[in-house]
Amino acid sequence: MSADGVLPLTTAALAVIVTAVLLATAWNRMRALGRSGLILAAVLSVAATVALQVNRMTEAYAPEPAGDPPAAAGDSGGSRLLSTTVAGRASGLTLPMYVYLPAGYRAGGTRFPVIEALHGYPGSPRSWLRKMNVQAALDREIAAGRMAPTVVLFPYQTPDQLLDTECTNLRGGPRTETFLVTDVPAYARQHLRVRTDRAGWALTGYSAGAYCATNLALRHPGEYAAAASLSGYAEPGIAVGDGSEHTTNNPGWRLRHLPPPAEALWLGWAADDRQSSADSRRLAAEARAPLSVTTATVAHGGHSYAVWRQMVPPAFDWLSAHLARPQA
Repeated sequence: MSADGVLPLTTAALAVIVTAVLLATAWNRMRALGRSGLILAAVLSVAATVALQVNRMTEAYAPEPAGDPPAAAGDSGGSRLLSTTVAGRASGLTLPMYVYLPAGYRAGGTRFPVIEALHGYPGSPRSWLRKMNVQAALDREIAAGRMAPTVVLFPYQTPDQLLDTECTNLRGGPRTETFLVTDVPAYARQHLRVRTDRAGWALTGYSAGAYCATNLALRHPGEYAAAASLSGYAEPGIAVGDGSEHTTNNPGWRLRHLPPPAEALWLGWAADDRQSSADSRRLAAEARAPLSVTTATVAHGGHSYAVWRQMVPPAFDWLSAHLARPQA
C-alpha cells in the first residue's frame, strides 16, 4: 500500500474497531439518542473504510498530479517521470497528465516516437505507475534494446473519476476523444521533442483503456500507426448518447461494415478472462487487410493487474517495432 493511502485507511479501520467496542460495552448504559448516534458512527466508519479500500484498489479518486508524480518519481535508470496539465483548446478540457521521458531524452537533438497509454475505469494513470510499475518496465525494455527510446504519455480521461467516458465525446458531456486525439498530441508536439508524423504515434491501454486504444486507432488511422490492447473489449460499456456505441464507436461494427485502415493491432488477453477473450478473438477474426492483427494470450490471471504486468513488456516492444525510430 502506498504511504498516502495508509493513514486514512488505518484511521477509518480504527474507527470501526472503536465503535464496535463501544457498541458491545456501553450499549446498556446509553439512552436512545446515544445509541442512535453510536449506530450512525459505526455505519459511517464501515462505509468510509470500504470506500477507502475500493479507492485504493481502483485509484478512482487519486489526487491530481502536483510536482513529482508518485512511484519512482524523477530518475529511474536515467529516465524521468514528469507531471503536467494539458489545457485542451479543442475539447475544452483541462486534465492532468504524466510523461515518461527515456534516458536518451537528456542528450537533446532527437525527436522520439510517442505512445499514449490509457487507463481503465474506474482508475487513473497512477495505476500504470504503481500497479504495473511501468517506468521500470520501460527502462528495462529500452536498455535491453527490445524497445526504442520512446516518450510515453499517461493522460487522465475524464474530469469526473466516476464518469465513464470510454474515451468518447459524450453527447452533452466531456469531449474526451477530442482531448486525447487532438489536445494531448498538440501539447506533446509543442512542449516535448517528439515525432510529429503519424508513423511515430501509437496507442495502448488496459481494460476499458484497451477498448479506447483500439477504438481511437480505428477511428483515427491518420493519427496513429498502431495500437495495443491489454484485455480489451469489442464495444463500449456505456451509451454515448448518439447511438454510436452500436456503430462508429464499436470496433466490431467498424471491422464488419467499414473499409479497414492500414494499421497494426496487438490484442492480448488471459485465457480465463471470459469477456476480453471472446471480444478479442472476435476482433481478430473480423480483421482483414490492410489491417494486421497480432494476438497474445496469458494462460491464467483473469482480468487483473497481474496479467497486465505480464503484458506490458511484449506490448510496448511490439508497438516500438511498428513505430518509426527516434529521429535526429
